[in-house]
Amino acid sequence: QVQLVESGGGLVQTGGSLRLSCVVSGITFSGRAIGWYRQAPGKQRELVAGISRAAVTKYADSIKDRFTISRDNAKNTAYLQMNSLKPEDTAVYYCNLGSLRTYYGTTSYEASDYWGQGTQVTVSS
Repeated sequence: QVQLVESGGGLVQTGGSLRLSCVVSGITFSGRAIGWYRQAPGKQRELVAGISRAAVTKYADSIKDRFTISRDNAKNTAYLQMNSLKPEDTAVYYCNLGSLRTYYGTTSYEASDYWGQGTQVTVSS
């Protein structure tokens, strides 16, 4: 049974930092890409960052230079380091198992049906 468990969310002031973790079990973690998504109230779920098996990364323009995605295959864990947080970063953050591919210079993340339960991030102004 595949499970993804996120943690690390919380309440932080503008300009603060948080590190989210996603622990994966029930599947060969090193063989899959990982994506971090977020969903704010009344908005669609959006991709924040993705990391491939080979640690190739993709970031949404809105969080570039502020967030860093990484993975530790020995711990079956993916991370999202979030710095310089803004109120508009407030959302529930989810991790996903998927694939990350680059075609003709364009990198795209494809989500699977494997999602975690989400962790709330709230940034106060």
